[in-house]
Amino acid sequence: MSRAKIIEIEPLTRVEGHGKVSIHLDEANQVQEARLHIVEFRGFERFIHGRPYWEAPMIVQRLCGICPVSHNLAAAKAMDMITGAKRLTPTAEKIRRLAHYGQILQSHVLHFFYLCSPDLLFGFGADVNERNVFTIIKQKPELAMQAIMMRKFGQEVIRATFGKKIHGSGAVPGGVVKNLSIPERDALLKEMDQMLKGAAMALAMARDYTVENQQMVERFGSFPSSFLSLVRDDGALDLYHGNLRAIDSVGNIIFDQVDYQDYGDYIMEEVKPWSYMKFPFIKKRGHLDGWYRVGPLARLNCCGYIDTPKADKALAEFKSLTGGKPNHMTLAYHWARMVEVTHCVEKIGELLEDPDLLGNELLTKGERAPEGIGVIEAPRGTLFHHYRVDKDDLITHCNLIVSTTNNNEAINRSIRQVARASLSGVPKITQGMLNHIEVAVRAYDPCLSCATHALGQMPLVVELYNHKGDVMDRLARG
Repeated sequence: MSRAKIIEIEPLTRVEGHGKVSIHLDEANQVQEARLHIVEFRGFERFIHGRPYWEAPMIVQRLCGICPVSHNLAAAKAMDMITGAKRLTPTAEKIRRLAHYGQILQSHVLHFFYLCSPDLLFGFGADVNERNVFTIIKQKPELAMQAIMMRKFGQEVIRATFGKKIHGSGAVPGGVVKNLSIPERDALLKEMDQMLKGAAMALAMARDYTVENQQMVERFGSFPSSFLSLVRDDGALDLYHGNLRAIDSVGNIIFDQVDYQDYGDYIMEEVKPWSYMKFPFIKKRGHLDGWYRVGPLARLNCCGYIDTPKADKALAEFKSLTGGKPNHMTLAYHWARMVEVTHCVEKIGELLEDPDLLGNELLTKGERAPEGIGVIEAPRGTLFHHYRVDKDDLITHCNLIVSTTNNNEAINRSIRQVARASLSGVPKITQGMLNHIEVAVRAYDPCLSCATHALGQMPLVVELYNHKGDVMDRLARG
């Protein structure tokens, strides 16, 4: 019997967190399977047991250094339910929203310019020594500076609202801990014109790449799928709050305006032995057909419109590419992100002009409840936080469905498709071939650290075996 023929890409590069891809070949060196593996265990759902509920927003944001605001807000929204704060003060809700828009802005900009643009600008198969952010700085300094300033602005919004740029203490059960000062507001307002210019530049870059390379984009790791996101009561895009909407691959509604407190009636989670990540699916469609995609692509496919003018115009152009039908192009995630960047900049500008941000009523509470669920649209997609608390105010149950977990099945399908196109029957591995697979993963902007805690170093060794189990080629990195 021949030995298993497996190519491993470990670690994945230019993604948040640590993971690997395994590619399985048959005797004819054809790709039969490709999988994304989360290689370390996430323990947050267990070690938060026994902690006082008011600590949850601070603890769980340590899941990530890129999207801590999302976890802080999702947990705080769940704890709002436990404290009976069903309606926050205007100041509290708007401070939370401002922080959230700032976080999505900085996260999207980080991903697009720092992690993905080297592939888009220099080609998926370009030499690894040239395909990186340092080449962008050298060859396109104005673009690099705009990216730096936009991310800095998003981080400053977080600092002004949450006290620190990373792992601040902004949202707490029932509200927030601080308002916005006049100097903080005015400092941010001074940057708005430049941020709008930067958003327009980023949007044009992502749009033009998708349109100019449409034939390739339509094939690259793409497939029909269902989509899930929050939408506002009137169907508009809402990144902070709303009800759940799911659509199928042709745009038919699967369910709509579902209160996310009832998410357990609509979504189940499957566990597979080769990954620590769960595989969520829509209950009534079953685990084989019920998987879905979340994130910017899903949000634009699910929403009816965007309530800021520049972003809504961009949404109309985005949807026109597919005649109003759902867009299934995996690489179109980049375009969708830049539509959301435009929206976030516009919403930040609106909020900075709102006097409620300067208010002093920060907290509220009501009748105590034993259970709370908070859902938010994190940069990478719909994020669920679910907690139960006992009579002593201690957490007894925690279930987290992070954005990347929702996209788990879809990422695996994209990897499988690109691996078959790039590696089947190939006698020799090249860095460019491997990077095609990583490009497919990066399109989803996975946050692997939200699902894992990695220890030590993870060098990359890739070996290609023939059907007899002989090593045909070997490549090492690190």
